[in-house]
Amino acid sequence: MTTQTIDPTQRRVPSLGGFNLTVLGIELRRMLRNRRTIIFTLVLPAALLLSFGGQQGWDDKSGSGNVAAYILVSMALYGAALTAAAGGAMVAVERSLGWSRQLRLTPLNPVAYILMKAIVALTMGALAIAAVNIVGMLMGKAEMPTHVWIVSAIVTLFCTLTFAALGVFVGYVVPGENAMQILGPGLALLSFLGGVFIPLSQYSDTVRHIAYWSPMYGVSEIARAPLTHELPWFAVVNAVVWFGLFVAGAAWRMSKDTARV
Repeated sequence: MTTQTIDPTQRRVPSLGGFNLTVLGIELRRMLRNRRTIIFTLVLPAALLLSFGGQQGWDDKSGSGNVAAYILVSMALYGAALTAAAGGAMVAVERSLGWSRQLRLTPLNPVAYILMKAIVALTMGALAIAAVNIVGMLMGKAEMPTHVWIVSAIVTLFCTLTFAALGVFVGYVVPGENAMQILGPGLALLSFLGGVFIPLSQYSDTVRHIAYWSPMYGVSEIARAPLTHELPWFAVVNAVVWFGLFVAGAAWRMSKDTARV
């Protein structure tokens, strides 16, 4: 019996930092088999829109549509953000099972790993946005041009990348199932503060100035911009800075994570 030896100098680093379509497919199937994820993705966002139930003032004009359309976009953003964060936070469970430690033995680049998580989060976020929009169409209350409807959905989808990165970051900081126990209430609070549930115009000046610094403010303004035609420059800066911080934090924590939790 002969043993084949491998010259370390002949070993090659995989292209794209180890980005792998097989692993990506496994991640997607694993998320879709999770009942809790399906509830977050399909049921909760639509239920939030229905809970507002065509209240008084929904027919008032807002940008190129009405208030109902404004609320629809906001609820789609919240649902997609929650779903994306939940997908990213799955790394907490992976850490508890020792999977992250196994990944550290491979040449997988932290950025490539986060990119795979981001694609999974985008897929799940797209399902959440689709669910909200379908319910909104069936309700017949939201009114906005077709191209605005489409552009708003696409922009909202890409805005959720911020919360996918946040989920990964929290997943590497908080052990096990506790990640979503923090992210769930945390995102709800940020949504109130960032003007997703309640327009900032209804807050006091002090709270409004604090809201301008929250992670949800920038992305909510960007998501609704195709409808409202209003996008302050500092909202764009807010969204870019928070996205960069969450991605950097997630990559840093993964590169430092070597222990089984």
